[in-house]
Amino acid sequence: MKLGFETIGNATIIVHDEAPILVTDPWITPDAYFGSWICNYQIPQVQMESILNAKYVWFSHGHPDHLNPDSLPKFKDRKILLADHVGGRIASGLRAEGYDVTVLKDRKWYSLSENVRVLCWSDQYQDSILLIEVKNNLLINCNDAVDFGRNHYIKNLGKKYQNSFLFSISSLGIADMLNYYDENGQFIVPKEYLNRPPAGIENAKKAERFGARYFVPSSSFHAFQRNDSAWANDYSRRMQDLYEGYQSEISQILPAFIRYDFNSESWIEIRPESMPIKIRNCKEFGDDWDEPLHKGDFEQIEKYFKRIEHLGNYLDFINVRVGGVDNRVTWKTRQFQRGITFEVPRNSLMLSIQLGIFEDLLIGNFMKVTLNGKWTTQDLNSDFSIYVGKYADNGLAYSQEQVQRYLSIYQRRFLEFKPYYWIPKLRFQAGAFLKRIQRLEKATEL
Repeated sequence: MKLGFETIGNATIIVHDEAPILVTDPWITPDAYFGSWICNYQIPQVQMESILNAKYVWFSHGHPDHLNPDSLPKFKDRKILLADHVGGRIASGLRAEGYDVTVLKDRKWYSLSENVRVLCWSDQYQDSILLIEVKNNLLINCNDAVDFGRNHYIKNLGKKYQNSFLFSISSLGIADMLNYYDENGQFIVPKEYLNRPPAGIENAKKAERFGARYFVPSSSFHAFQRNDSAWANDYSRRMQDLYEGYQSEISQILPAFIRYDFNSESWIEIRPESMPIKIRNCKEFGDDWDEPLHKGDFEQIEKYFKRIEHLGNYLDFINVRVGGVDNRVTWKTRQFQRGITFEVPRNSLMLSIQLGIFEDLLIGNFMKVTLNGKWTTQDLNSDFSIYVGKYADNGLAYSQEQVQRYLSIYQRRFLEFKPYYWIPKLRFQAGAFLKRIQRLEKATEL
């Protein structure tokens, strides 16, 4: 292919300009999330060669179905492109291992070849959107990213292009925490999984929000293979569900895996073989549910959680149940109102603590989470998951002041292109808010 793109795998786009120029989020080895996830489809040899030969490799964020630690070494000699995430954890980590890393500043165009250039836009959830201009066509790679109102900017930008393509998570499967229980041991199905509308309806609405001519399903192609997480497959959708209910006057949905040629303005569907799902024992991945904590483990666990200041302001305790034994990190000694119990195998728990990837345990969906006291599953996301996985582990913001400064940096980036901007829960006026940011930047440092 001289000029065009291909889609394959979980969230991979391969852009061609005479040769493979760019590949996005190449998860090309089988497993992710401590072996809990497996990609649903094999990557054909032709596309695999293009992935491995692409000049540039862009990673949207640090989740292992996008930046996969087993796949990563195959791109050691390539040019790595990253979003400008506050904290810079991924960039500094890859550079320390000898990778050639370029951090893309927000909303700045970078030329990759004669006909290809890219613009990246990071967000406070440590994810990012990548716009790929291929001559007079625009590829909008949202992967897992939340819009945060960026669709308005992108929709206006897209008007000048002949074609625009939106690649986005497609409500096909489970890409977040689902393994919740109440204190009575009853499974809690999050409300977003109850009476879900057909995926096609959601996908059409998203395409229209971005003003895209075409919608290409992405970031949705995985299954659960561990014997302690395979239950979650019951909540996944089928491939055909992506198209059910898709109706739009301005856009149409394309197959998830395609080869699109811009010179001929035509596409063909790629039909990869499905990956057989063999349920595997969690012990294959080093997890034994009967193994207790080792000497010194609890001290690491306690230090990990207690350095995140917000948890002490919101929780009374975190109970880590390992090998059937409770181990409680407490902020209060009595009159508990709210706590969490994590029931989890020792090996994956300690890896997540030591590597700072606790969110991978949540998304893996083999760890059982019991909500003790006054909770909703939305609270768990906004007052635990975000503070631990987004702000602390990836953003390196632990204290309240560090979190304020962290959020202020992202809010400032949004305000720089629009004087009024919606941020979750709050709306900021540009002048006064920018002054507050300046004071925070002088007073604190990540």
